[in-house]
Amino acid sequence: MRRVLCATVVMCSIGGLAVAAEHTVANTDALRAAVGRAEAGDVILLAPGEYRGGLYFAGVSGTKERPIVIKGADAKNPPVFSGGGGQAMHLADCNWLTLANVVVKGYAANGINIDDGGSFATPSVGIRLENVTILETGPTGNHDALKMSGVDRFIVRNCRFEGWGGSAIDMVGCRDGVVTGCTFLGREGFEQSNAIQMKGGSRAVLVERCLFKDAGERAINCGGSTGLAYFRPAVGDYEAKDITIAGNRFVGGMTPVAWVTSDGGRVHHNTIILPEKWIGRILQETRDERFVPCRGGVFEDNVIVYDSRIPFFINVGPGTAPETFTFRRNAWCPVGNARRPSLPTAEEAGLYDIKVTPEQIDLDKGTVRIQDAPLKGKGANAYRNPR
Repeated sequence: MRRVLCATVVMCSIGGLAVAAEHTVANTDALRAAVGRAEAGDVILLAPGEYRGGLYFAGVSGTKERPIVIKGADAKNPPVFSGGGGQAMHLADCNWLTLANVVVKGYAANGINIDDGGSFATPSVGIRLENVTILETGPTGNHDALKMSGVDRFIVRNCRFEGWGGSAIDMVGCRDGVVTGCTFLGREGFEQSNAIQMKGGSRAVLVERCLFKDAGERAINCGGSTGLAYFRPAVGDYEAKDITIAGNRFVGGMTPVAWVTSDGGRVHHNTIILPEKWIGRILQETRDERFVPCRGGVFEDNVIVYDSRIPFFINVGPGTAPETFTFRRNAWCPVGNARRPSLPTAEEAGLYDIKVTPEQIDLDKGTVRIQDAPLKGKGANAYRNPR
């Protein structure tokens, strides 16, 4: 059995301020024990090596000022979770907790599952994931790399997702969160319905500065179709509301974004390269009469490189309100003999027929080299976070 390392700084008081404990662990049992006794401000360092999953942590909570941190001790040689159950880790009703510098690989159900423990009125708050890699989840069906239900004020930063069944990140009733600087790579043999799905009453989520490459049927599903019993905190009149998608790069996949039974949603300053079928979709998948028609989306200041594979630029489904959508200041860059875009509403100040050759496109980075002054201020390169 691997030796268990344990370095602890005992809680004490210096000038009235509590000093947290730091523990280093080197196997799954030691990790489980350390998390079980963790208090606000504690840091649990995971030594490099293999760890088994199937972990369940309930009610583990720090504070906003002093979160509990669980992280790989060496970011360049992170611990790897594999085996030991259907998912690596389930965090139930945990608050102000950070998970960082770990790899999760090969789980059939979910990679990491985070929820409110079923207490819909009291969401899990202050969860932060940084430098987490989740690989090979599923490979088919409703099995998500990162599953979040009833999680508020969260951050998912600089994480990597490769190969999944349902969604790389699936959100139900999640609010006031940010997904930033992440990479989503589809893999052959994995179903990959969505890279990010926000539904079930999700609201005020920002997705920014991410790379989506061959990331499934809908790289971002702004809304969806949720059983009414699962809406958090309660059923309203939308699946998703006030979602912002900005500064991202999309390469391939069926479509970069779908508005689905959603209210609003702004898609701006993204670079979209060679989607396979649509530039966007407007759909109504929740048919209950309480829900408003999918409406009010804004699509602006994007750079779109497309070819003749696009039969319809925006796929509009029944029961929606496409006339309420706004398109403005987008740059449309055809490859070959692709036609001009046809949109549900007249575009304001759009740029058209900016020709692009395959040599100008970098599919790995999601970039396109266009020396054209009118493109200034458009696409992912021009995105500036207002925060």
